[in-house]
Amino acid sequence: MNVFYETLAPFWPLLSPVEDYEEEAGELRRILEEAAPSGRSLLELGSGGGHVAHHLTARFTMTLTDVSASMLAMSRRINPECEHIVGDMRTLSLARTFDAVLAHDAIDYMTTEEDLLAALTTAHRHLVPGGVALFAPDHVLERFAPSSDAGGDDAPDGRGIRYLEWSPPLSPGETVGVTHYSFLVREPGQPVRSFYEAHPFGAHPVATWLRLFERVGFTVEPIEERTGEDRPPRLFFLGRKAALR
Repeated sequence: MNVFYETLAPFWPLLSPVEDYEEEAGELRRILEEAAPSGRSLLELGSGGGHVAHHLTARFTMTLTDVSASMLAMSRRINPECEHIVGDMRTLSLARTFDAVLAHDAIDYMTTEEDLLAALTTAHRHLVPGGVALFAPDHVLERFAPSSDAGGDDAPDGRGIRYLEWSPPLSPGETVGVTHYSFLVREPGQPVRSFYEAHPFGAHPVATWLRLFERVGFTVEPIEERTGEDRPPRLFFLGRKAALR
């Protein structure tokens, strides 16, 4: 992932503008508030450039974690009030707990059941008794559909970037797909450069999600996303850690 999240990290606001996340973040906030009305502290696993977090900081005190220091550096520019920590969602151990844990689309990089179980275990370990964990994958097997997209923008300083994104069909029986990315990058005084990178993603069946949540110790509830965007709604998973008796 060195091209997307390291080399091209400074272009993240042009690739995926922060304002594009407002509706989605509002839906995540709604779910979290309904599940934990008094919750204030929120740990995000795989927070990337912080564009989801930016729309949640008015409601939650947030700790943002990601494997990419470069993406966290971009997040600090728009979320200076947040704590930022480099860490892998499979192994993170902060020795403290939070009212809620959120994992957005970065959870798709958990391509094996072992990786997904590790991320769920991390969430459970970092929750207070009665706390909630919301996982918002882009893909579950039953709802996966091939797709393609294109976009990008120009900056006032003369930089520009365009991308093509393509996720081909899965073969029968597969639960791991690949999204192909092609980038064209322009910087002042330099020739346009091109980059390509393939990103594997997990498309786990719903039954796998439910089984692993329960194995970790969560009570789990699938939640249908409410969205006004021109795309099918996604399926989220809300886990609740047992409260103290």
